[in-house]
Amino acid sequence: MTGSHGANPLRDAADRRLPRIAGPSGLVIFGVTGDLSRKKLMPAVYDLANRGLLPPGFSLIGFARREWADEDFADEVYQAVKQHARTPFREEVWQQLSQGMRFVQGNFDDNEAFETLKKTMEELDQAQGTGGNFAFYLSVPPKFFPVVVQQLKKHGLADQKDGSWRRAVIEKPFGHDLTSAKELNSIVHEVFAPDQVFRIDHYLGKETVQNILALRFANTLFEPIWNRSYVDHVQITMAEDIGIGGRAGYYDGIGAARDVIQNHLLQLLALTAMEEPASFDADALAAEKTKVLGAVKLPKDLGKSTVRAQYAAGWQGGAKAVGYLEEEGIDPQSKTDTYAAIKLEIDNRRWAGVPFYLRTGKRLGRRVTEIAVIFQRAPHSPFDHTATEELGQNALVIRVQPDEGVTMRFGSKVPGTSMEVRDVSMDFAYGESFTESSPEAYERLILDVLLGDANLFPRTEEVELSWKILDPIEQFWDRHGKPAQYEAGTWGPVEADEMLARDGRSWRRP
Repeated sequence: MTGSHGANPLRDAADRRLPRIAGPSGLVIFGVTGDLSRKKLMPAVYDLANRGLLPPGFSLIGFARREWADEDFADEVYQAVKQHARTPFREEVWQQLSQGMRFVQGNFDDNEAFETLKKTMEELDQAQGTGGNFAFYLSVPPKFFPVVVQQLKKHGLADQKDGSWRRAVIEKPFGHDLTSAKELNSIVHEVFAPDQVFRIDHYLGKETVQNILALRFANTLFEPIWNRSYVDHVQITMAEDIGIGGRAGYYDGIGAARDVIQNHLLQLLALTAMEEPASFDADALAAEKTKVLGAVKLPKDLGKSTVRAQYAAGWQGGAKAVGYLEEEGIDPQSKTDTYAAIKLEIDNRRWAGVPFYLRTGKRLGRRVTEIAVIFQRAPHSPFDHTATEELGQNALVIRVQPDEGVTMRFGSKVPGTSMEVRDVSMDFAYGESFTESSPEAYERLILDVLLGDANLFPRTEEVELSWKILDPIEQFWDRHGKPAQYEAGTWGPVEADEMLARDGRSWRRP
């Protein structure tokens, strides 16, 4: 018998544990022959199917210039799945998935190819029962966004008919400055309504990034001290140990700040600093992230509070690494930053006076992404100086990758007769606490697109506010000489260490 409100608590509890399964739908990938598609998107689709999260008639259409038949495309997906899928290969899952695979050959300005795409989608509606529901994934360079979006409009592919849906998925970068971001947004929104547009920032699909919200708002342990009264400063780091690889054409002229700070790191800052949302739906989350990004304040002296640099030759992992300017395809006069560090403040009651230090770089000591909340020092009134001279500051470190988890650093007495306090760490690792491995970010994000759940996707306002923060820094760098240098395999330029030293602080060595 149910209670007076007609709710069954046992059933409701069970409902929350049920996986969310996509309804009838299909995915069209433009640029399906690229690296992202082969290494991430196609394996993610298979992993979702393998976990039973896609409908039986799910359809996958590839659109590219290659002269492939449907069978060639299916073979390409098969190879990608075999190489890169997270879950074990199961023949029966593959057989069902491959029935809905089709390939459309053509250029992005080819009207005939888009008419073929339209017919293919209609055929799949009949054969696979996709119900007219399709997401268009633009896995293409940004310069092709306008032409693809206009073609979708011209051929009626963006129209939502009879209760069906159409959605557009756009990969970063979302413009290269505020002006281009606004232009891109207006082009996309001419064709798709805001709730049809999903801007993918794969960092937001990582379990550990979502865990920031759980850590803060599900635990009374942290939220009362998550403010200027207790926090000394926050460091957000995304370090890579690789160089630019074969991406010279893309990377030169964009650089580390535009590539990483504008999207990944400012989104991590927003999640770390925002107020508690009224709920975890997309609108409430976006409202709080927008508020905090709108309150970000640039330092008055950008010369002392920002650093850009390029890696010089050095040693990495026991091998000699060339400098950025010696990389193939890079202009020897290039001023593009491969390292960027900036200091920001947030002008609100919670964070007034607390600096947020953001840094990213290539060819650094190791690959790591983390958020470190560093707390103020205790007054140590009952201790003499010698008892605490080896004690650092308390810290809570959220490790986003590669070793996902959370570390707490605090002081503990050293065993022995004297009172001596030293730093110790308490560690939570995802891999040790949960038996199920974390889904890949793209699995979560593709499923969310098919479900129409937009809470992990940055909105137009967030993208434009991020550019408003970064543009003045980029303009300042353009006016002021060449980037600093740092040796490959180190933790960045001495200028970045000096930036924190002026504030009486130092960077963490992850």
